[in-house]
Amino acid sequence: MTTATTDTPMVELKGVKKRFGDLEVLKGIDLKVERGKIVSIIGPSGSGKSTLLRSINNLEEIDEGSILLDGVQVNRPDLKGLAYERHINHIRQNMGMVFQHFNLFPHLSTLENVTLAPRKLKGMDARSARDLGLELLERVGLADKPSAYPNSLSGGQKQRVAIARALAMRPKVMLFDEATSALDPELVEEVNQVMKGLAEEHMTMLIVTHEMAFARDVSDWAMFMDGGVVVEENTPDRLFTNPDQERTCHFLRKHLGNQASAQMPS
Repeated sequence: MTTATTDTPMVELKGVKKRFGDLEVLKGIDLKVERGKIVSIIGPSGSGKSTLLRSINNLEEIDEGSILLDGVQVNRPDLKGLAYERHINHIRQNMGMVFQHFNLFPHLSTLENVTLAPRKLKGMDARSARDLGLELLERVGLADKPSAYPNSLSGGQKQRVAIARALAMRPKVMLFDEATSALDPELVEEVNQVMKGLAEEHMTMLIVTHEMAFARDVSDWAMFMDGGVVVEENTPDRLFTNPDQERTCHFLRKHLGNQASAQMPS
């Protein structure tokens, strides 16, 4: 097993390819995410963004290449059966993932949703789990909702519970897959504020988002994907105001409109 050092990227992809039948969705993706950094991934629907994120968490098994978490290989085709399950469970305990749809257990309270995984997967005792759960609910602005059930919460509140649930495993990296796309516009900002707070705490994050302004403001690095490839990547200042590729320019003009920089090539 590789020994990680402070110079080891928190997430590293090398030549990652993924096919669904004859359709090649990821066409050789290379990516490094340094610890404590925030990388945003933007691009049109069907560009491979969500598949990339799901592959990092091994929710999709890649066909070629390698994915490493803190120096440890995620995809292990050499492992079978129980050994493979144990490996993947260990990997997923170190990756928090937040989806478009909140996937909360409707029969559990917010506190129970947040504390279930630490108790079941890490063997945390009930009192410690409760203390952790209350701390995390306060952190996402829901200190007054520990006994509430999901059907009584707004979409923004449900997503904040989902973030708290992911954080309860004390992950090394957080993956956000269009975390605000299912929310009404007025609820988007409350979720974005929680994510900005994590950024200020130097949580390593990969964020697939259609919120261009948010990606520009919070990221250390930004990637534009289209057709299963990384068309362009750069600092947010450069990518969003003066991209090199015409495909990037076209996408940003469409999504930023009048906000697009006058510097952007015509």
